[in-house]
Amino acid sequence: MVGMSQPSPALAPPRVPEAVHRRRWAVLGVLMLSLLIVVLDNSILNVAVRTIAAPAPTGIGATQSELEWSINSYTLVFAGLLFTSGLLGDRLGRKKVLLFGITVFGIGSALAAFSGSPGELIAYRAVMGLGAAFVMPATLAVLMNVFERDEQPKAIGIWAGSVGLAIAIGPITGGVLLEHFWWGSIFLVNVPVVLLALALMIWLVPDSRDPKPGRIDIPGVLLSVLGLVLLVYGIIRGGELASFTDLTVLAPALGGLAVLVLFVLHERRSDHPAIDMSYFKRPAFSAAVAAIALVFFALMGVTFFSAFYLQSVRGYSALQSGLLILPLAIAQMVFAPRARLVVDRFGAKAVCTAGMLLVAAGLAAFALFDASTPVWALEVVFFLQGAGMAHIMPPVTVAIMQALPREKAGSGSAINNTFRQVGGAMGVAVLGSVLSSVYRGEIEGHLGGVPEALRDTAGESIEATLAVASRLGPAGRDLVAPAYDAFLDAMHVTAVASAVIALIGAAVVAAFLPGRTPQATAQAPGAAPAGSGSGSGSRAGVAADDPAPGGAARRGSVPAPGAEAGESARR
Repeated sequence: MVGMSQPSPALAPPRVPEAVHRRRWAVLGVLMLSLLIVVLDNSILNVAVRTIAAPAPTGIGATQSELEWSINSYTLVFAGLLFTSGLLGDRLGRKKVLLFGITVFGIGSALAAFSGSPGELIAYRAVMGLGAAFVMPATLAVLMNVFERDEQPKAIGIWAGSVGLAIAIGPITGGVLLEHFWWGSIFLVNVPVVLLALALMIWLVPDSRDPKPGRIDIPGVLLSVLGLVLLVYGIIRGGELASFTDLTVLAPALGGLAVLVLFVLHERRSDHPAIDMSYFKRPAFSAAVAAIALVFFALMGVTFFSAFYLQSVRGYSALQSGLLILPLAIAQMVFAPRARLVVDRFGAKAVCTAGMLLVAAGLAAFALFDASTPVWALEVVFFLQGAGMAHIMPPVTVAIMQALPREKAGSGSAINNTFRQVGGAMGVAVLGSVLSSVYRGEIEGHLGGVPEALRDTAGESIEATLAVASRLGPAGRDLVAPAYDAFLDAMHVTAVASAVIALIGAAVVAAFLPGRTPQATAQAPGAAPAGSGSGSGSRAGVAADDPAPGGAARRGSVPAPGAEAGESARR
């Protein structure tokens, strides 16, 4: 009891060992490097699809469907295994999982660079997705175990800013590589970065794991993988067909949802669940998860059509388009690390709601753009979108990660990344379908002069229409202006739909995220209250850092059961 004689503070080990605490910022740099190459790779590939579609020796002659599956095979494996990889990190050790993931990603990158056919590229991209699925959750889980609770918001802000940096520099890097080297260089460039990251991880990153993981919930793991793979496949298939009523879309999507319902029911009844479903009963936790999914739903959809707008309508090269998106990355890098200061002053509810409204305004602005919109207006909109994202991602990620005990950091990171990935996939598929459907409806009336054999192909997208127009020569010139007009109309409708999704996200966070409280530190349920000795700047004991139920011990008190085991496991 408080006031009674306690053991000397020296007998209670700090939550983060002193040697790890001293090098925490160097560890964060290594984690950002790992995250950078995983996120950057996808944005690079988007720039290279035209080159890969060209016949050998320029490319490998991939068809439109094969190009889509070179992207989708990665997404499918990545999304399906995110949750499982987070659980394995908690049990086997996050450093081990991180080393495994980055090694597999590097091997997949090298193989993809020398693919001799589209089929090989699709297979090796799946290998890269396997590696990335083990890297992404592990970076955030390691971060939570090398920073004390009071520094976690700042570290997560920097972590989130690096995602924005990767999204922006991907197209620039890809454009530079494709101007000077063959298409495989966009994958081969990953290899030296992977080798550097491996060396730094072995040297700097400490291992950590759940000291009392319990039995592995094998049925739960299998259900989660099957459910996520089926759901994401159905979403991807719907985007390919621009229809969500086809049997090949409905069967896997509804089947995936059914399996995930079984997963939830199983987890609620299991005495050793893979994830404690009671966390979702906390409005702040569920609102943060929903915000992640909704903002990426909206943003990935607009990222999808903005690439066509910049390159097909405005005529910018891939490299120029990448440079135009730089303001989005700059805003995230500037504001994300400082978002915690705004949250401390105004509260997570106000900050995240304002961020969502800013993103919604940026998305809605695309409904006003046409072929002659000034470039400075584009730059302002991208900057505002980046600023909005910078005030959404860090607070909601902190809310998710600090709601779980530190020993379950892998699971928390997996939940965060799974909802983000599924939300992004749905955004591309659903909003891409809206774009495609509106475009086809607008352009069909202008395809009367196109040979019947090419008519269906010409109506698929603005790229397809312009390609057919170029093949028809002078007869195809009359198609160019209608194609631009049809795309702009489709983009306007899609932009409004994206903005509506972002507004729904704003309503969710405004209703359920916690507002500003007298305790500015936004402590999770079960954490030590303010004034208990675990305030900002202290290197608190196990339970003071963790929101685990019943954890009231702080530095200088008797360590919670299992603390010594957890500490030795981390050492």
